[in-house]
Amino acid sequence: MLLPILLFLFFLKEFSTTQQCQSRRYDNDGTVCVCNSTYCDTIPRPQKVKPPQLLLYTSNKSGLRFHQTSTTFTSSKTKKQIVIDGSRQFQTILGWGGAFTDSTGININSLPKGAQTNLLKSYFSEDGIEYNLCRVPMGGSDFSVRAYTYDDGPPDPSLLNFELKEEDFLYKVRIGRKLWRYWSFFQIPYIQKASNLTDDLWLFATPWAAPKWMKTNNDFVKLGFIRKPMFQSWANYFVKFLDEYRKRGIKFWGVTTGNEPTNGWLLFGDLEVVAWPAWLIGEWIENNLGPTIRSSNHSDIKIMVLDDQRAYLPWYVVKALTNNVSRGYVDGIAVHWYIDEYLPPVVLSTTHKIFPDKFLLSTEASITDDGAAVKLGSWKRGEKYSVDIIQNLQNWVSGWVDWNMVLDLQGGPTYIDNYLDSPIIVNVKAGEFYKQPTFYHLGHFSKFIPRGSVRIYSKLCLKNVKHVAFRRPDNGTVIIILNRNKKIVPLTLNDSSRGTAHVELSEESITTIVYW
Repeated sequence: MLLPILLFLFFLKEFSTTQQCQSRRYDNDGTVCVCNSTYCDTIPRPQKVKPPQLLLYTSNKSGLRFHQTSTTFTSSKTKKQIVIDGSRQFQTILGWGGAFTDSTGININSLPKGAQTNLLKSYFSEDGIEYNLCRVPMGGSDFSVRAYTYDDGPPDPSLLNFELKEEDFLYKVRIGRKLWRYWSFFQIPYIQKASNLTDDLWLFATPWAAPKWMKTNNDFVKLGFIRKPMFQSWANYFVKFLDEYRKRGIKFWGVTTGNEPTNGWLLFGDLEVVAWPAWLIGEWIENNLGPTIRSSNHSDIKIMVLDDQRAYLPWYVVKALTNNVSRGYVDGIAVHWYIDEYLPPVVLSTTHKIFPDKFLLSTEASITDDGAAVKLGSWKRGEKYSVDIIQNLQNWVSGWVDWNMVLDLQGGPTYIDNYLDSPIIVNVKAGEFYKQPTFYHLGHFSKFIPRGSVRIYSKLCLKNVKHVAFRRPDNGTVIIILNRNKKIVPLTLNDSSRGTAHVELSEESITTIVYW
């Protein structure tokens, strides 16, 4: 009788500290969870349970969100088995997160103070999904209200006129102490507020545009390269940015060499971009960016190359890193998701084999389809995220970073009308925000697979069921299972170090299993 009583007391404690989802259904095959200034659902960290117990957290199309149950290891078996072998280990996780775009800041700022707090807690606190790796645009992006860099104006190769812009002070970092009285409403912008919620937040920066005077076409957009005489100025630009943020208490973990350099070859479109052929970006890394960063006050920062689609692997990186000098400066390879469904994930494993000393990191993802940017409650879009994350993780990727963390009901603002969906959508008139299914799909990974977790071997051959498994730093085991079937799927978890456990996956669901 003692074990049932202890389990009852454990779950009573957990549910007493958990705020449940306030669900609202829309006509997009699912539900959202509604949050405002006074209420928002939470998910506490899992508490260790002793063998033979397991914890299960389920979210599904029917509306469950991190619904917690438990079971125990036994000796029963079925034909449908997921096999776990913790002795076979692969890559180590760097983190999970999204981007602090200008649009993210604008939308957070549009909410009442209490709702702002609840939104940031949802992403970064111990009662949220615990994001710990976020991207910061270095200047403007398509999710700004204008195009800009930090040195617009006449040519300035010495960067004497380099300065952070209004958007940085409004939505990202503290303004200088002398000017605080003019900006009292924005004293602690959102990167710092997020940092106050966790001691584990890593940031990496990415430029979209270079100053027009650095580029061969004198424009932010379309086909234009960095002029060769400006190579060193462009490298210095990176260090200037890092210096200015550090002055305001923000230290960066990494930088990428630039957002989607292949888009710079397009003769149409309005996306800010710098075009980089692979051989030329390798030359710039070798002679400019690499030595400049390594001799700066940011010498330990991680440098990532590519920051573009899977289609350019591995050849773009092979062409860029042709010798030990350029290769020695680069720590990782950044990959976007936008045409993943048309390309096999095995190119990631192929790239890992060629560059086993470089980590792979997914650095951007977002969804728009069927002619609609925002689809409130779309479970299908959440499934798309989880499918891609699992495929990436099964092929040596060490983390997954989403694009905009917060957008409005239209999917903006975006000054080039590039409207998209987001895991959190703000309704300004109602003073509330909606956590989409994509938020919870992401959370099934970010909440339970902390930095330092190592992927372990797992095997399951079952139609429309995908999975991945990890060993946590606290020696716990985590298994994420996505069931895309429109029916309940029973299976047996088989871990040679623990035994077997019977698990039922609800229809159209994602389940995280945790045990120690």
